Amino acid sequence: QVQMVESGGGLVQAGGSMRLSCAASGSFLSIDDMGWYRQTPGKQRELVAVISSSGSTTYSDSVKGRFTISRDNAKNTVYLQMNGLKPEDTAVYICKGGIRRHWYSSYDIWGPGTQVTVSS
Repeated sequence: QVQMVESGGGLVQAGGSMRLSCAASGSFLSIDDMGWYRQTPGKQRELVAVISSSGSTTYSDSVKGRFTISRDNAKNTVYLQMNGLKPEDTAVYICKGGIRRHWYSSYDIWGPGTQVTVSS
């Protein structure tokens, strides 16, 4: 069974930094896109950043210039470095991986999420 588990959330003051990690475990051939999303009560889950298997990145406008996504393919891990945090960044951060168990197909696996709270 393939799992993705986040770590690194917590409480930080506005203007501070935090680094999230998400590691995939289990049996699979490779991971396609890996991404971070976030969700707050009453709102839809929104994309924060995505990184392809080759390292191409996409960011939401709200985090561009402040957050950096990266991955370590040898460790099957994706990271999110968050700088200049704002209270509006408070959310549950959830990682997603495009898991390829066979060369002809892939499917998305979501982590359970980790809470990030930014105090003003």
